Amino acid sequence: MKLEPFQMERMQSEWENRVAHNLSESGVHPMTVGELLDPSDREEIFGERLLYVQSNGSEALRTAVAALYPGADARNIVVTNGTAEANYISIWKLVEPGDEVVMMLPNYMQIWGVVRGQGATVVPWKLREEQAWAPDVDELSRILTPRTRLVVVCNPNNPTGSVLTQGAMREIVGRTARHGAWLLVDEVYRGAEREGEETPTFWGMYDRLLVTCGLSKAYALPGLRIGWVVGPAQTIAELWGRKDYLTISPGALSDVLARKALRPDVRARVLARTRGILRANYPVLGDWVSGHGDELRMVPPRAGAIAYARYAWPVNSTELVTRLRDEHGVLVVPGDHFGMDHYLRIGFGNEPADLRAGLARIDAGIASLRTGQPREA
Repeated sequence: MKLEPFQMERMQSEWENRVAHNLSESGVHPMTVGELLDPSDREEIFGERLLYVQSNGSEALRTAVAALYPGADARNIVVTNGTAEANYISIWKLVEPGDEVVMMLPNYMQIWGVVRGQGATVVPWKLREEQAWAPDVDELSRILTPRTRLVVVCNPNNPTGSVLTQGAMREIVGRTARHGAWLLVDEVYRGAEREGEETPTFWGMYDRLLVTCGLSKAYALPGLRIGWVVGPAQTIAELWGRKDYLTISPGALSDVLARKALRPDVRARVLARTRGILRANYPVLGDWVSGHGDELRMVPPRAGAIAYARYAWPVNSTELVTRLRDEHGVLVVPGDHFGMDHYLRIGFGNEPADLRAGLARIDAGIASLRTGQPREA
C-alpha cells in the first residue's frame, strides 16, 4: 500500500502551533477539562486507573454513543482514536483493489488518499457552488456503475459547511441501494449547526451503511481523540478486528471523559457552547468577506466553524497560504488541498480577538499582493 502525502494534515501538524494566528482549524475553541466536568466528577476522574480499556471502547461508552442513533445498541458501535481511525478502518474493510468509490467533493481528503492507496479508483461527485454547495443527485445515478463498491458522503460538509436536505439524503440512499453499494457517511460536524435544528443522521436509512463521527468538532474535544463507527453488528465486529492491528484501545481517561461529554445534560451544554461560538463569530467573518467586494465571495456555511471562500487574486492558493504563513503569521487551508485552486478554507471558531487579528493578518497579505511588497499586520 503506497499512500500519497496528506497535504492538509501535514501542513497543519507542522505549522499550527508555530504561527501567531491559526485559522486553519474546522472546530471551535477547545474546551478545558474543567469546563467539561462538574465539580462532583473530579474525584472520580482522579481515582480512575490508567489501564487498558476494552479495545472497542468500554460498554458504557458504546452504550452512550448508541443512544444517539435510534435502534442502535452497543453491538453497533466500535470506538476509535478519532474519526480519522473510524474512516480508515471502514475503508480498509470495504474497499479492495479495482473497486470504484464515488466520493462527494470537495471533502476531507483522508478517504481520497486511503482509497487510492488501496488500489481502488475514486470517482468524483462534485457539489455545486451555484446551488449553495448542494449535490446533483441525478449525476450520482450517472456515475454509479457495477464496479461501485462504496459511496462516500460528508454531512455536514467539510470544507463548505453545507448540509444535505432530507430529500437529498433519501435520494442518495435510494440510488446507492439500487446498485447494492455501501454508503459511508462522515457526520463529525453534526451538532455544530450555526442555525436550525441538529442535522439528521443517515443511521437507520439503509442496511449497508457505516456512519463515522467523534468528539473533535461539534463537541470541541479534539484532544480526547475519541471517534466511532456505527453500523451493522457483524460489520462492526469485523472493524473491531482491524482496530486490533492499529491503536488497540482508546485511552482510559479519554473513554471516561467521553462518557461524561455524552451524558444528555452535558451534551446539550457542550453543543450549546459550540453553537454560541459559531453565532457570535460568524458575523465577524461575514462582514470581513463582504468588505472585500468582488475579490472574495462565499456561500454562508450552515454548520461547522469553517467557510469556503473563492478569491479573485491572481495567485495560486498554496502560494498564497505560504505567503500568509511566512510573511504574516496566519495559517488557513488552501483550496489546492481539496483539489480546487482559488479557494481558501477559513476557520472562524477561535476566540473573537484571535479571529479578528488573524483576519487582519490576511488583509496585510492581500495588500502585499497588490504592492508586491511584504507588509506588517
